[in-house]
Amino acid sequence: MAKKAVRIKDIAAKANVSVGTVDRVLHNRGRVAEDVRQKVLRMMKELEYEPNMIARTLGANRTYRLAAIQPNHTLDPYWQAPWDGIHKAARELQQYGISLTVYSYDMTRVESFLEQAELATQSRPNGILIAPLFYRESLPFFERWQQQQIPYVLFNSYITDIEAVSYVGQDSYQSGFLAGKLLQFGQASAGTFAIAHIAEDIANSVHITQKERGFRDYFAQLAAQRSPSQPAESSPYTILSIDLPPAREPSFAQKLTQLLAQERQLLGIFVSTSKAYEIAPYLPLHPRSIRLVGYDLLAENIHFLNEGTIDFLINQNPKEQGYHGLYALADQLVFKKDVAALKYLPLDIIAKENLHYYVEK
Repeated sequence: MAKKAVRIKDIAAKANVSVGTVDRVLHNRGRVAEDVRQKVLRMMKELEYEPNMIARTLGANRTYRLAAIQPNHTLDPYWQAPWDGIHKAARELQQYGISLTVYSYDMTRVESFLEQAELATQSRPNGILIAPLFYRESLPFFERWQQQQIPYVLFNSYITDIEAVSYVGQDSYQSGFLAGKLLQFGQASAGTFAIAHIAEDIANSVHITQKERGFRDYFAQLAAQRSPSQPAESSPYTILSIDLPPAREPSFAQKLTQLLAQERQLLGIFVSTSKAYEIAPYLPLHPRSIRLVGYDLLAENIHFLNEGTIDFLINQNPKEQGYHGLYALADQLVFKKDVAALKYLPLDIIAKENLHYYVEK
């Protein structure tokens, strides 16, 4: 049975005061004797009164300007989903006086990020949602926003030891650990497994380094379970980290072909971003069966998943990241709710057999 909503008149009756007195206590205005105020507050607590923040917001007639900083979705298809999620949330929140401006940067150019982050800062918004792919360059902006008392929420990339309101997104370490398990599970023997980074500045990308750490830890723990008395360096699993240039460059094909030719014990490749589809066309050209795991339900990835070249995709729920990220700002700024410092979204394992449950019609 639904809990009955507590009204101001219920508090007034319980405290034996007028509705006007309760209203003055609620909104901290006008004169109220201290003993009466404490009595009203005590009755509110006993009755478990929760103020209707939505109604209060509508009545306040205030506007909130929010800014979102994310990679340009027209340059990388992965970022279309967060873009859609952010705008879906913005449309729903518009009735509460919230407006949104998105500042899109070219994720291959740090100068573009700096320019767009500066524009967002100069606009003096009430709150900022950001995907901070450039770790070092993001830190000075976090300090400025803290000094200017601009609350900010992170999504996609979690950075520790900063004053963000919240982080919304995947647990990068756990996703790397999961990828290792998906590559190794059911393999008849030990061997070589590779993590491939395509066009990434690894040293400046916290979420990528966390994925690799999780991936390596999976195999280290597995080796320790198999042979507890053996030192770590004698692990039967060889883990390779491969940095590949953008797929459009000739050296991409050269480095990948060299890897496939030289590593005779290669059993699987984990692509640390949504670009598994760029490696997939090369695998059928080689006689060995090499398992491939990547991220995200891009059209290209879905194609190779259906063909069987990609074995599994880990869905990071990018649309939900953008959607819940903007709501986290609204919950704190507008609705005065407590916001969780971390909101990890599920890591969905997508195979050919369950793909149709996830693809939007």
